[in-house]
Amino acid sequence: MTYRTIQPPFTLEFRTMPKDELRAYYRWFLERVPERIAELQKAVNETAGYESWRADGTPASLDALGRWFVAQVETRPRTEKELDEIKADLPYPIAVSPSDLTNRTFSLAMDIGIYLSQVLMTNVPGLRWEHPLGSPNFVDYGQPVLRGSGRVPMNPVRLMVTLAYGIARQTQGGQRLRELYDLWSQKLVAGE
Repeated sequence: MTYRTIQPPFTLEFRTMPKDELRAYYRWFLERVPERIAELQKAVNETAGYESWRADGTPASLDALGRWFVAQVETRPRTEKELDEIKADLPYPIAVSPSDLTNRTFSLAMDIGIYLSQVLMTNVPGLRWEHPLGSPNFVDYGQPVLRGSGRVPMNPVRLMVTLAYGIARQTQGGQRLRELYDLWSQKLVAGE
């Protein structure tokens, strides 16, 4: 497979990045949307059984994409150094998974999040990108989020990374992608 992983020229340590760097990341992210959707479609089409899948912006396209994603999620063992760093940052001791998602899986999650955002924007009137730069304590600080008339913004990349972890733990399946679309298409316009 010739999938090119996304290579952000930023640290992605959003809480510690200076605001000018966060603004540059936001511009970079939005400029990459068309190329990352094209890269995603190419990766899906290179997989047997998915040659005819199209990133056509329809909610129905998420059904096959979710099934495809399940077969793509991979993990790798964490190094002792990584485990030690994670444990050192914990406010109290909890179990730390000995594995993490691969870079390719993180990249696919980002691309699928980008595509999900475009499906939402195509089918739900009034959605727009926002870039929260208020409090660094906000969970999506410095990251592109979708906003509608509802109170709750949606971070599509974070949602897909979370889905990838669920797939890796075998607590989520491919149907969850469409379920997330259905949920958020209502939530983004509701008064929640």
